[in-house]
Amino acid sequence: MVQKNKPFYGIIVCLLLAIPAWIAGKQFPIIGGPVFGILLGMLFAPYIAPQMMDGVRFTSKKILQLSIILLGFEMNMSHIFKVGGQSLQVMLFTLTASFFVAYAVGKMLRINHNTTILIGVGTSICGGSAIAATAPTIGANDDEVAHAISTIFLFNVLAVFIFPPIGKLLGLSDLGFGMWAGTAINDTSSVVAAASAWSNAVGNDAALNYATVVKLTRTLMIVPITLVLSFITVYKNKQSNHNFSFVKVFPWFIIGFLIAAIINSTGLLPKEASHFLGQSGKFFIIMAMVAIGLNTHLKKLIANGVKPILLGLACWFAVAFVSILVQKSMQLL
Repeated sequence: MVQKNKPFYGIIVCLLLAIPAWIAGKQFPIIGGPVFGILLGMLFAPYIAPQMMDGVRFTSKKILQLSIILLGFEMNMSHIFKVGGQSLQVMLFTLTASFFVAYAVGKMLRINHNTTILIGVGTSICGGSAIAATAPTIGANDDEVAHAISTIFLFNVLAVFIFPPIGKLLGLSDLGFGMWAGTAINDTSSVVAAASAWSNAVGNDAALNYATVVKLTRTLMIVPITLVLSFITVYKNKQSNHNFSFVKVFPWFIIGFLIAAIINSTGLLPKEASHFLGQSGKFFIIMAMVAIGLNTHLKKLIANGVKPILLGLACWFAVAFVSILVQKSMQLL
């Protein structure tokens, strides 16, 4: 009987470790819960019974997909369409720049294909959430996800300290800085932290409010990017396996994400319910990151060394530079 319940125990372990990671993420939002989750998972990995690993893997795959669906309840389509017209061009250029640089630098540094995609997606869209959504679509393993998350985390922290003074140096307006932060900083918490620092300095919340909406709009780019990557994955696999099933690999959770966003935009759900569901999605992401940490081989992570960081730096610089360049050409600054 105990043996049969061991996978369930693996899920419970992920849940229990996610609680302190969630609390630590609230206390230190610049670092964020997902990073704490991975670190706690790595710390406790040697003590996990092999029989529990089925539950750990379930958490890193299925609960991860559920978390993305729940994040849709934080999306408001009317806000997105309102800001989207102004920010869409900037986003398209930064997305293109990030993926082009990721491909070129990843090939030059001989970084594996999945890690390259995850770092490119994490930089260009929304950090950990985009990595979480993309990983199951391309069949990335836990080591690859851990590499990408840790790389993105480094540049999240740097952005909070670097972006406001650079924005001042460039003479950006409040809306200009909001657009820059919203399109060029990886993770939502870091966008908010950097924009808050700017807003506190100037004495109004214009940059903070604008950056937040731009960032949420950018998050929606998860949908087309994940779908495109799923089609590419299907095509490649069909070339080598004629029995390959598109239905099995299609990222159905992205459809769930869209439905959740549409439901939230109708106003049918009370704001408290939408907030609770969205926060639940963020907690489940931390659970999944704990699971990934529990299933990550630390020696392999260290062995990859500085290459993923160099790739992340190249993508980050490309996105930040192109965002400023496009805004300047559109006279948005």
